[in-house]
Amino acid sequence: FFSLPTASTNPKAALKSKIVAEFRPQSLIDELLLYKRSEDQIELKEKQLSTMRVDVCSTETLKCLKGK
Repeated sequence: FFSLPTASTNPKAALKSKIVAEFRPQSLIDELLLYKRSEDQIELKEKQLSTMRVDVCSTETLKCLKGK
């Protein structure tokens, strides 16, 4: 009969097992939340800009937009 390789006999399996055991999802979750907030901010600003009627020839208007 066949014997299945265990983590102790298979170094690749041992490495995979170690990676899974040491995986801490919180840092990934934090990074994803930051990314999502950034995407939400971009979407909000795009919506705000699309609803504004801006005279692109007005330097004063452009200065105000740059400040936002």
